[in-house]
Amino acid sequence: MTIFLVTFVVMLIVVGIMAVGVIFGRKAIKGSCGGANNGNCVCVEKCDRKKRQEAEMM
Repeated sequence: MTIFLVTFVVMLIVVGIMAVGVIFGRKAIKGSCGGANNGNCVCVEKCDRKKRQEAEMM
């Protein structure tokens, strides 16, 4: 029972820390082409892998 309570408290702390980041409106993760966001690049300049993928699609 003690391990459950400790795990529950740790998870609450982690969720609380993540909520603080959302509350303060941090910017989206940048520097990744692909992955989250359905593969849409959020980079200012596209990475080589994304450039190759777009070239193959044309």
